Amino acid sequence: MLRFVLKRFLTAIPTLFLIVTISFFLMRIAPGGPFAQEKPLNPVVKANLERLYQLDLPLWQQYLNYLKGLLRLDFGPSFTRPEFTVAELFSTGLPISIQLGATALALALVVGSALGVLAALRQNKPADYAVITLATAGSTIPNFVVAPVFQLVFALSLKWFPVGGWGDGAWVNKVGPILVLTLPQLAIVARLMRGSMIEAMRSHHIRTARAMGLSDWSIVVRHAMRGALMPILSYAGPAAAALLTGSIIVETVFGIPGIGRYFVDAALARDYTIVMGTVIVVAIFTILFNLIVDVLYAVVDPRVRYD
Repeated sequence: MLRFVLKRFLTAIPTLFLIVTISFFLMRIAPGGPFAQEKPLNPVVKANLERLYQLDLPLWQQYLNYLKGLLRLDFGPSFTRPEFTVAELFSTGLPISIQLGATALALALVVGSALGVLAALRQNKPADYAVITLATAGSTIPNFVVAPVFQLVFALSLKWFPVGGWGDGAWVNKVGPILVLTLPQLAIVARLMRGSMIEAMRSHHIRTARAMGLSDWSIVVRHAMRGALMPILSYAGPAAAALLTGSIIVETVFGIPGIGRYFVDAALARDYTIVMGTVIVVAIFTILFNLIVDVLYAVVDPRVRYD
């Protein structure tokens, strides 16, 4: 197992290098720039800004300078927020995104798995139809529809929660974003668990367990659940990376100062360094959580070995 983990870490290095390289050149090749505004800047001012941020250098030299900065864990300064570096912005925004994303992911996995098991054990019965209806609605209605509806009903009409804002991390400010983030993930987890649980309950080893007189609880929890969790683990890796690094729509609608909102503002303003920093953080989280999922495969399923 240790050799497998080390090998995955080594293969992650060239993967990150390719991601950084492709993203860097795609950002710089596209027309426009951080100082290309509707009302053009004074040419002298623009030239001074480009010289300050080394945008007047050849593209290959800008690329090498950026790689040197990354080796020092320096993501560079923000072009649109010159008083902050990218690292400083992420040090405040990333913990907020992680709080929301981790809570939403935990709720989705626990509640979604429970609903999926319930639907599988009550297949073609009212409980099953109710779960399927909820899962279909949750996976088809987008966040940019659910978030304003939540604000309209629970914030403006009932006045149970604030319309938006972070409020120094008060729980009432977190409820709306967390619920909106949770709903689509919960729906997908419930559907995956329902399908995999139905398949697991029809497998040969479950029939053997029933023939041996094991209780329903033991059959479901100790035997069927282990096999049914495999699709959930496969989905949880990329889902965790996406949620923990910020939801662009939810953070924008609710006015949450996470890195998802920074990414939107930076993409619109062509703030190269923030966009590149966000891409790198998302890539690291994706690689890390996929590795965790692969390790959990061997824990959940004894047939999986990495020797």
